[in-house]
Amino acid sequence: MLAVKIACVGRLKERYWREAVAEYEKRLGPFCRLEIIEIPEARLPQAPSPGDIAQALDREGEQLLQKCAGTICPLCIEGKLLDSPGLAKLLEKAMLSPGAVSFVIGSSHGLSDKVKRAGPGFSLSPMTFPHQLARVMLCEQLYRGFQILSGTKYHK
Repeated sequence: MLAVKIACVGRLKERYWREAVAEYEKRLGPFCRLEIIEIPEARLPQAPSPGDIAQALDREGEQLLQKCAGTICPLCIEGKLLDSPGLAKLLEKAMLSPGAVSFVIGSSHGLSDKVKRAGPGFSLSPMTFPHQLARVMLCEQLYRGFQILSGTKYHK
């Protein structure tokens, strides 16, 4: 069974986000061993400089990469747009090789360049979403990807 890791910066504070992710964790159980890893967001001054932000992203990036295994897929706006069948193909390829696949979601400031270079980055959309919503969307798309691979009618 494929190990799927989602490494994230920050916690889901609102109950509705936690409940949505929990629902998809339950649905993904038959398809993969899902592990969600949360690291704390780096503290920044009230009005951070670009240098402050870059240093924070580097610290977060080091922690995120330490938690990842297998193929690393950073979610970033600069990444390749991937549709649901494309994500299913990525999962299928990961299942053929030993190890895991790790998806990385950054903070509201994004991800460090080191994380972005760690593997095939992709974008959920050209639009920008809060990182909490991106986590829910990724979980749904993982479920959809496994449903595509299973040949169910979930993905129409």
